[in-house]
Amino acid sequence: MGDYLMSLIKANDIQNASGGIPTVKSQQLIPTAWVNFDGSGTVAILDSENVSSITDISTGTYEVNFTTTMANANYAAVSTTSTSRYNSSSGSHTTTKFKTMIKNDAAVTSDAAVSAMVMGGQA
Repeated sequence: MGDYLMSLIKANDIQNASGGIPTVKSQQLIPTAWVNFDGSGTVAILDSENVSSITDISTGTYEVNFTTTMANANYAAVSTTSTSRYNSSSGSHTTTKFKTMIKNDAAVTSDAAVSAMVMGGQA
C-alpha cells in the first residue's frame, strides 16, 4: 500500500493567525491560564501562565486575575491543593478573574498551596 511518511514539526512558538491560543479542528488543546501559588501568609505566585496576580480575599479564598481576558465567562476553571484532606472549589467566573476557595475536612476555609488551570478561549 505504499510507504508512509512521518512528519516532524519543531517550533518554539505557535500562534493562531488571528491571535490567541492555537486550535486543532476548532479544539483548544492547551490551558488558557494556569497558576501554582502559596496561599499561606503573603500570597506568592510560584509559577504561572496568563495570570497577572492573586488577590487574597480572606482566609482560604482567593481571586485569580488574568493577564489576557477570556472570550466569555463560560470557561472551565479547576483548582486543587496538595494539602491532604482539603477540598477546593472555583466559582464566580468573569472574563478577567475567577474565585477559588479552599476548605479543610471540617468545611472551614483554610489557607493552603493552590494549583489552578483554566480551559477556554481568550478574547
